[in-house]
Amino acid sequence: MPTDARFPDPKDETASARYQANVKSIVITYLLWFFLGWLALHRFYLGRWVSGLIMLLMWAAGSGLAFILIGYFLLIPWAVWWFLDLFLIPGMVRAENNAVVDRIERGY
Repeated sequence: MPTDARFPDPKDETASARYQANVKSIVITYLLWFFLGWLALHRFYLGRWVSGLIMLLMWAAGSGLAFILIGYFLLIPWAVWWFLDLFLIPGMVRAENNAVVDRIERGY
C-alpha cells in the first residue's frame, strides 16, 4: 500500500472532477469518529464495511449485555479499537483516496 497521497493528472479536468466528487475528507472522518464513532460511521464512510459492521455489533452486543457485566468484555476492546482509530484515520483516508485515483485511472 502506498504511503504518499496520489492525485489525478491536473490537466485532465474530468479525472480531477471525479476525484473531487469521490475524495474522502479527513475532517469529516474525524467528526464522524468523535460524534458517531459508537456507530462506527467513520469506518462505513471510508468504505470499510466489514470492520465497521464488526465494530457496530461489538458495541450493540456489549451495550445490551452491560447490565449483567458480560457486555464489558466487548465494550472494553471496542473502546480500545475506537481510540486506536484516532491514529489510524489519516492512513485509512489516504488509502481510500489513493483507491479513488486507482479507480479513475482504470476508468471505473
